[in-house]
Amino acid sequence: MKIYLAGPDVFLPDAVAIGRRKAEICVRHGLTGLYPLDNTVDLAAADASLAIFRGNEAMMDAADAIIANLTPFRGPGADAGTVYELGYMAGRGKFCLAYSNDPTVYADRVTRYFPVTRSAQGHLVDGDGLAVEDFGLPDNLMMIHTLDLHGARLVTPRQAPADIWHDLTSFEACVALAADRAISKSNSNNPD
Repeated sequence: MKIYLAGPDVFLPDAVAIGRRKAEICVRHGLTGLYPLDNTVDLAAADASLAIFRGNEAMMDAADAIIANLTPFRGPGADAGTVYELGYMAGRGKFCLAYSNDPTVYADRVTRYFPVTRSAQGHLVDGDGLAVEDFGLPDNLMMIHTLDLHGARLVTPRQAPADIWHDLTSFEACVALAADRAISKSNSNNPD
């Protein structure tokens, strides 16, 4: 099984090394990890961003599944590019897995970044008077239910690890789920 490894990990100072660690974990479980930085792109080229998009899309098309790192990135929610990739894979009927190293409920995370109050109707609202999603979920309902319906529940630790960007415990739990799925699928295709 080939797995597209999505996430804001590509922005880390040691992005290539973290990609290698993730790919090695996949190999230990009998899977192949496809990491976006495995694509070769000339970042000085005028069309570099389009080349990155096309390369990532080709990887996703070649993959059987996705493991998305939905750890909040530059705010209370997941990385926008990663969310797109999760939706892309779900829309193509691929097996969807994800993890977040921040187990905090989304509405509580929003309060870390913005002043939040209750409206007269009892709904959470931000400083602009806009509703804050408050379903007790770890992130936006569209992502959480995409996982529920197209793969497996979001994997989170009981408490955030000391280093949310380098702790791969929840990632490896997703890899194990994917490996189990690959074995089950193989067994159903080869009944004895």
